[in-house]
Order: sequence, then C-alpha cells, then structure tokens
Amino acid sequence: QVQLVESGGGLVQAGGSLRLSCVVSGSTGSKYRQEWHRQAPGQRRELVASITSGGSPDYEDTVKGRYTISRDDAKNTVYLQMNALKPDDTGIYYCKVHKSWPGRGDYWGQGTQVTVSS
Repeated sequence: QVQLVESGGGLVQAGGSLRLSCVVSGSTGSKYRQEWHRQAPGQRRELVASITSGGSPDYEDTVKGRYTISRDDAKNTVYLQMNALKPDDTGIYYCKVHKSWPGRGDYWGQGTQVTVSS
C-alpha cells in the first residue's frame, strides 16, 4: 500500500512563493508517475504538474515557468516549488502517485491548503 502525506501549504501574498512536500511510503514500483493536483473552490480537481519515474516533468500551461516539480529519492519525497503565486493558484493541493508496473493503482494524499491573497 502506498501512502502520501503532503505539507507546506499556507497563506501567502500574491507574488510570493511556497514549497509543497509529499512524503511517499510504500512501494511505487519501478514505473510510476508522481503528480500534483489542485482543486480550487467550487472547481474540479486539475493536474498542474507531474514527473515520471524517469524524471521527466510536465506542467499545466498556466503554471509553466512558475512551478517546478522535483523529487528526492533518498527522502522518498516529491516537491512542488511555486513562485510568482497568483490568487488563481488558491486551492487544495493534492499529491498523487499513479503506479504502472508492477501492479497498477492510484494513490492520493489528504491535501494541503494554499491561499494566495491579492
């Protein structure tokens, strides 16, 4: 079983920065993708950044150039560095692992609140 625990959310002014962390425990297998999703108030949850087991990152268009996803395998932790934050970035941020091989599964953390004030 894979478990994820996020931290690092908070209240920040527009233009500020936050770094989210997601500690992953359990076996993710050798092929997987780690993702950060955001759910704004009254909106659907959306994918904002991902990184594959091979280390390839990808970003949703509105966060490109501002967000950076990275991973520290020694610490079993995936990070989301968020710079130049905007009020539209407000929401609950969820960490997710999509496990592809061996075995398949999707695992979610409990979420961490990010609030950007104008």
